[in-house]
Amino acid sequence: MENIALIESFSEFKDDKFIDRVTLMAILEDVFRNALKKKFGSDDNFDIIINPDKGDLEIWRNRIVVEDGEVEDPNEEISLSEARKIEPDFEVGEDVSEEVKLINLGRRAILALRQNLISKIHEHDNTTIYKQFKDLEGEIYTAEVHHIRHKAIILLDDEGNEIIMPKDRQIPSDFFRKGDNVRGIIESVELKGSKPTIIMSRTSPKFLEALFFQEIPEVFDGLITIKKAVRIPGEKAKVAVDSYDDRIDPVGACVGMKGSRIHGIVRELGNENIDVINWTSNPQLMVTRALSPARVSTVKLNDEKMTAQVYLRPEEVSKAIGRGGHNIRLAGQLTGYEIDVFREGVEEDVELTEFSDEIEGWIIEEFKKIGMDTARSVLEQDVADLVKRTDLEEETISEVVRILKEELED
Repeated sequence: MENIALIESFSEFKDDKFIDRVTLMAILEDVFRNALKKKFGSDDNFDIIINPDKGDLEIWRNRIVVEDGEVEDPNEEISLSEARKIEPDFEVGEDVSEEVKLINLGRRAILALRQNLISKIHEHDNTTIYKQFKDLEGEIYTAEVHHIRHKAIILLDDEGNEIIMPKDRQIPSDFFRKGDNVRGIIESVELKGSKPTIIMSRTSPKFLEALFFQEIPEVFDGLITIKKAVRIPGEKAKVAVDSYDDRIDPVGACVGMKGSRIHGIVRELGNENIDVINWTSNPQLMVTRALSPARVSTVKLNDEKMTAQVYLRPEEVSKAIGRGGHNIRLAGQLTGYEIDVFREGVEEDVELTEFSDEIEGWIIEEFKKIGMDTARSVLEQDVADLVKRTDLEEETISEVVRILKEELED
């Protein structure tokens, strides 16, 4: 009965989904050899025979027979009289193999051995899980909500692996209940200590790209290439696409008839507004396309400073900037240029910072957040609309408008 605890250990792990028979036997032998080293000082002269399916094991110690009284290393040598107790016809110089019973290792050693075995198996499992999910980085994965915390959602997949989706990796409009299935991208996998930490994201631009691969056949087949994708999660995204086949309209193929193809992606991302743009190697044309739906009149680039001066008709400016400045910000990220918008045909305009003596700095910053950094850019907007787009009170905006009008009239 001395090996009952180890038999239970074998039974517990022999059907482990992450471990094969050869690896299990190697781990078991390693655990036993460590125990033998602690007990006898060396394991070089021991043979270990393991049957993990049945939980059987045999340990044999091999020693050389020496004359009585000449034993120097009791682990590797045995006296003639002791050897003949095992088998009466042994002679000096012969090898003796003697089975070592587990009970001879001591109860504490057996318990420690089992604990070490469990630890080694779990360590192997965690390493295997780490490698499995490391290969899945950048791919879409589905898991079920197990627990909702303040700063993260804990998910479990079908294999019971724990996946974490932090609050900042969730789309602002996301709302999940326990038991809901969640799709996201495996963003990162780290092995902290012995346990892998798997992070899922729904806010990464790579999630948007992966959805295109999944939902658009031409993208999946490689006929359409996604050059770059940028997004403000839950609000707006821009995707630049290209095709090496002149017969294919990459934008039309991605959007589909009446938006049929892209609708599923939009819904998955919490009704995120997605602009699909034809990629071009012409930087001026790329800036023009990136600012859609606004119609650009002229683009002046400074390639050294990576800046773009864009001139538009006054009625197109608000389209170029977009709600909350989203459109111009994403256009800049997509093209790599810092974009400044100018009103075509407007000769006189004044930077808002010039009014810092009369308008408080934090108010000016509120206007800048939505892409309005000049007097005329503010005056061209309706006060009610500015109230909705900023955190400013109507009274404050009306006062700013009054100050700006007086300055420009002078």
